[in-house]
Parts: sequence; structure tokens; C-alpha cells
Amino acid sequence: MSTPSETAPADQDALQTEQRTAAVVYNPVKVHLPTLKQTVEKHQQEAGWAETLWFETTEEDPGGGMARAALEAGADVVAAAGGDGTVRAVAEVVHGSDASLALLPSGTGNLLARNMKLPLDDLGGMAKAIFSGNDRSIDFGQIGVERPDGSRDEFGFLVMAGLGLDARMLANTRPGLKKRVGWLAYLDSLFRSVRDTDGFEFKYRLDESARNGSVRAHSVIVGNCGMLQANAMLLPDAEIDDGVFDIVVMRPRGFFGWVRIGARVFWENAILRWFHRSSLGNTVVGRRITTAAKQERPLRYMRGEEFVLRLTKPDEFEIDGDPVGEIVAFRAQIDAGSLDVRVPVIEPHTGRGRKK
Repeated sequence: MSTPSETAPADQDALQTEQRTAAVVYNPVKVHLPTLKQTVEKHQQEAGWAETLWFETTEEDPGGGMARAALEAGADVVAAAGGDGTVRAVAEVVHGSDASLALLPSGTGNLLARNMKLPLDDLGGMAKAIFSGNDRSIDFGQIGVERPDGSRDEFGFLVMAGLGLDARMLANTRPGLKKRVGWLAYLDSLFRSVRDTDGFEFKYRLDESARNGSVRAHSVIVGNCGMLQANAMLLPDAEIDDGVFDIVVMRPRGFFGWVRIGARVFWENAILRWFHRSSLGNTVVGRRITTAAKQERPLRYMRGEEFVLRLTKPDEFEIDGDPVGEIVAFRAQIDAGSLDVRVPVIEPHTGRGRKK
């Protein structure tokens, strides 16, 4: 018979192998590292997880290489601490793996966290979710682009990918102004970009057996979720876990067409989203109102699982707020429910996260 002293080492080894591991991929420009480490390590110790792994992004690599290193080291959860670019780079790698993505929001946009209604100013709550949160499966967008020289690139996206004015606006954003005033810098860029009245022509195919067409527009956006900064609702029907993406084609006529789009995005779409989700939206009158709103001329909405577009001439493209240069064509596909995101546990009947 074995004595207790003889079995203790084996029991200890079993305990060690059962410990789970988290990794944090952080942008040193966006976070205050001492505070971040102190907060994460506090919740790691309380949960009994192994020591957290830390990976710093660089200008050359916004997080993809670090996320791969984290998975190779055995991380069960990889947290992205930075802006939208860091989150997208980490998600591209974590997507489709056995690990989960956690968010430690920082930076200008935090669009994924906003659309998932996660707290942007509760570092403790989001750090705790790494170790004791629930996994929520969301859709992941995949885009292949063709460059003017014929070369091709592959990207993933979580929020939106845009062509035309949307991408020109980001390309024209002044970096110094963005550092000083955050997302308001995009308004400065918008007013400068909107003077470019040149639209573009393109051909498209939506799904294999769905519609095809040729259109002239000023902007085309494919979205996995619908909210922008300042709570602007661009895609009122978009859901992050419905297995399809939503597409909007902007084709205003003159200045007042842009005014109409602005009113729709900053005010009416939020009301339309509420109306659609309410019991009123399921009535005959409600469906007519919703349909009429979607057919408004300056904006055209579509939904699907695959969207292929080819331009008659190159134009700027952006993915989750990052300009990626000029393209002549792209194919967007949705990978339904392929990314697990850690979210805080919600107490029953309260609608609030657990307190520390």
C-alpha cells in the first residue's frame, strides 16, 4: 500500500496538468502595462489558473504572430488588449482554433466590444471574464482581395469591411488629430473625403443563386455587426451570430442625399432596429414600414453568406477600421459561429455582471 507521502507528488503533478493558461497580446501604445498586469494577475490567481503569458505587439506585427505563439504555448484563452486592429489580428489566428478570444478594450473604436455590449470602462470585469467568463460563439468574416497588380491577399474581419468613401475617410484621417481627439478625427476626415464626389461602378454577385447586378455607388460596406462609433447604427438588422452578413450600398444624389444618409445612420436606424425587434415589427403594418425604410433610395440593404464584387477601376478598401490599400475586387464569406469570445457572467434577474 502506498503511503500519503508517496502519493502526494503524483497528485501535485495531476493538479498542475489540469491548470488552464491564458495569454494576453497587448499593444504597448494603447495600454498602461503595470495596471493591466496587476489586474489580470489578480483574477488569474483567484481562479487558480497557471501563470499568464504576455506578448507585446510591434509596428510590423499588430498581433497575429503573438497570437500564434500563444496558441503554440498552449493558451486556452487569448486576450487582445488594444484597439480594433489588435483585436482583428488576434481573432484571425484564434478563429477556428480550440481557444477562446477575450477582449480588454482600449483605443479609439472598440467596435467589437461595443456591438457585443461589453463594458468599455471595466478593466476588472473584463479581466475576470478571461478566467471565469462564458464563451459566446460569434460569426467571423473572411475576405479575399485582388490588387490592381493582380496579387491577392486574405483577411478576416469582425465588424465591417468597406469600399469607397468609408475607406477614403480612414485613409485621409490625420494621425496626429486622431491621437488628440479620438474618433472625432473621423468627422474631420469625413468632411474632407465627402468632397470627393466621384462614385464608382461595380458588378456583384450575392450568394450562388441570389441576385446579380451592376451598380454605381459612393460606398459599399459589408458588416458582421451594425454599430459604429458614437452609437451610429449603420446596419440595423445586423447580428453578430446570425450566420449572415449585412451589406449596405450608399448612393446619394448631391449634398442632401448625404444629409439623408446621416439622419438615417445617426438616428432613424436605431429606431428602426428597436421597432423591428418589438412586437410591432411582426404586424402587417410593421413589416410594411420596415420594408419601405429599407428601400429608401440613398441606401440599399442586402443580406447573404457570400458577396463577390468587382470594380471597373481600383479604389480604397478598409477592414475593421484599418485601411488596406487599393483593390479591384473582393470576395466576402461568413464563417458562422466559428469564433468563441469570452464574456462576463451575468447574474440572473439583475442584468449586471457579477461584482468583485
